Amino acid sequence: MENFAKKFIFYLFRWQLSTPILSVVLIALASLNKWAAAAIANLIGGTIFFWIDRWIFKENVFLPLWEIKENIRCVDCGRIAKGFRLVKTPNYDRTTDKKPEFRCEECSKRKLEELKKRGVKI
Repeated sequence: MENFAKKFIFYLFRWQLSTPILSVVLIALASLNKWAAAAIANLIGGTIFFWIDRWIFKENVFLPLWEIKENIRCVDCGRIAKGFRLVKTPNYDRTTDKKPEFRCEECSKRKLEELKKRGVKI
């Protein structure tokens, strides 16, 4: 919730910044129809603030990213158990695997140690 509150406060501050910027555009376009001036000002504002809003609302993914499923057959030992699979780390990405491999907790720990030895950053 803390991260959401920070984003919301930053967004409100950004919203207030748009007022003086867009008012300058409206003053410059005062000779036009009011509706046309407002539409042009909104297009200019959207062009400017799209990038800021995109940065404010970007997704934060905390790595490593794991996928967990119930009642899988472990790819290593064949046991039916809760399954784990490492999906993504800073230098390991299996987000597009067509056939993801799930492992029971014990085999998953063993595989994780193997990946660390191969240089995967966890």
